[in-house]
Amino acid sequence: MTKFALFLGALLLAVQPARAEWPERPVRLVVPFAAGGNIDVAARIAAEGLQKALGQTIVIDNRAGAGGLIASDHVASSPPDGYTVFIGGNGPLLFAPLVAGRTGFDWRQKFEAVGPLNFTPLVLQVRPSLGVKTMAEFVDLAKKKPLNMGSGGAGSTNHLLSELLQEIIPAKWTTAHYRGNAPVVTALLGGEIDFAIEQVSVALPLLRDGRTIPLAVSSRTRSPMLPAVPTLAEAGFKDFEGVTWTGFLVPAGTPKPVIARLSSALAKVLEDKGVQERMNAAGSVTQAMSPEAFADYLNRENAKWAPIVQRLNLKPN
Repeated sequence: MTKFALFLGALLLAVQPARAEWPERPVRLVVPFAAGGNIDVAARIAAEGLQKALGQTIVIDNRAGAGGLIASDHVASSPPDGYTVFIGGNGPLLFAPLVAGRTGFDWRQKFEAVGPLNFTPLVLQVRPSLGVKTMAEFVDLAKKKPLNMGSGGAGSTNHLLSELLQEIIPAKWTTAHYRGNAPVVTALLGGEIDFAIEQVSVALPLLRDGRTIPLAVSSRTRSPMLPAVPTLAEAGFKDFEGVTWTGFLVPAGTPKPVIARLSSALAKVLEDKGVQERMNAAGSVTQAMSPEAFADYLNRENAKWAPIVQRLNLKPN
């Protein structure tokens, strides 16, 4: 090759435009539930910060239905370029596929973990007339007489936490399934059920008014919204943790540099005190994780809950 040819090749490389850095265009956050719910609110809080951190428009795309499978299937089949992001959670990512009969489903074949958005603890609350004020008293009563528990739907985190507690105690109670949290609250206040395991944000108004009594929260650490209420681990259930979580996932095959940048931007958003306060006000806490750490967390969650979902042989409503 002549010196002129070498010079010409180098010149052409020099004048080629630099490869654009992700993101070049708006990024969609696909939410598996309708606007106004907890996950939607958290996604919109994150979107505001991500627009500043990434210097690009962030669009919320609500795709409700089938327990979150409509949204998850859409993202999983989207181009793995970082422009379509799934705002996943326990139900849509881990529970719904099993309930829908997708045996052998493995989230790792469909998605890459980016990082968590928030974690929402639940609180076990009882009607005052039940006559218990601690988990020890509750366990003693549950072993002596059949109790009635209300959940927001078969296969919900509330329901699965109830099943896990029955195995650990051990005890057996009747679970009444309602269509959402509001009917559960009505049933609890009306004395139709003895207790419920609800997200802190749902239970807080009742607890503040003394209409229900909190016994323990399901997170590993105490909730900032209920600092006086012990965790289930503190109440004697060693290493117990069961929370609803929300996190960012992208289609399998998304380039690692894109995942790294999105994860870094998300972590920066979660460091903001204002974001933390808004999440706390909604009953959630934030904790940044690397993609690898979040993937490990999801695998542990799947190993804990999948056997319970399968044992219950749950079916779609």
